[in-house]
Amino acid sequence: MQGRPQKHSLTLQGHRTSVSLEPEFWLAFQALARRKGLAMNTLAAHIDAGRGDQGLASAIRVAVLQDLQERLRAE
Repeated sequence: MQGRPQKHSLTLQGHRTSVSLEPEFWLAFQALARRKGLAMNTLAAHIDAGRGDQGLASAIRVAVLQDLQERLRAE
């Protein structure tokens, strides 16, 4: 399954923003939020707060990758 990036709106600190991610990353991001017991906007806000000068979409992809790596190490 490979797809072009899709735009979705998120609300960060009361402001709407659009983020473009591939469908696979949206699904993984949603799953990560569920595992953490957080709304997607809340998880995105946490990621946004720690991303520095990295773009939000890239920071979300990295967070998804880090989560996968941590889960694989735990197995």
